[in-house]
Amino acid sequence: MKNKILEIVGQVRPDIDFATEQTLIDSGILDSFDIVSIISDLNDEFDISIRITELKPENFNSVDAILALVERLKA
Repeated sequence: MKNKILEIVGQVRPDIDFATEQTLIDSGILDSFDIVSIISDLNDEFDISIRITELKPENFNSVDAILALVERLKA
């Protein structure tokens, strides 16, 4: 699942090393348009629904954080 998430985020922003970056939101690396694209792709790929209440920096600061969010929503 992590590899698929890396693929999704890499398609949105191929210029970022998502495998190592830990402050995607806090450092302003991803903007709101990036997040909307990533959420749409995650919703489609994993058949989940990321709600507005999940739109917190800690859920999108790293691929590991995104993975944890997806796993929570799939459970």
